[in-house]
Amino acid sequence: MKVEEKLGKNVFKVDKEGHIKINHEICRAKCKPKYCLTVCPAKVYSLDQNGDVQANPDGCLECGTCVLSCLETALTWHYPKASFGVQYRFS
Repeated sequence: MKVEEKLGKNVFKVDKEGHIKINHEICRAKCKPKYCLTVCPAKVYSLDQNGDVQANPDGCLECGTCVLSCLETALTWHYPKASFGVQYRFS
């Protein structure tokens, strides 16, 4: 079974309050490489029409890779509240 098929079995329960916050001032002023756009395995991050990084945490795998890759600490990330987030299905 391919990785995409395995990930497709996961269930996501989305909270209205996102668990990812971006400090756009820091991101705009200091972060040139914007690694979060490329390292996130769930492709949670994208650029809007103004060139600002936006996060859509609905499909977040909660791995924390984005926080580790953010050299300027513009991201604030925490696990979603209890009963929200990803539920991994292994079979």
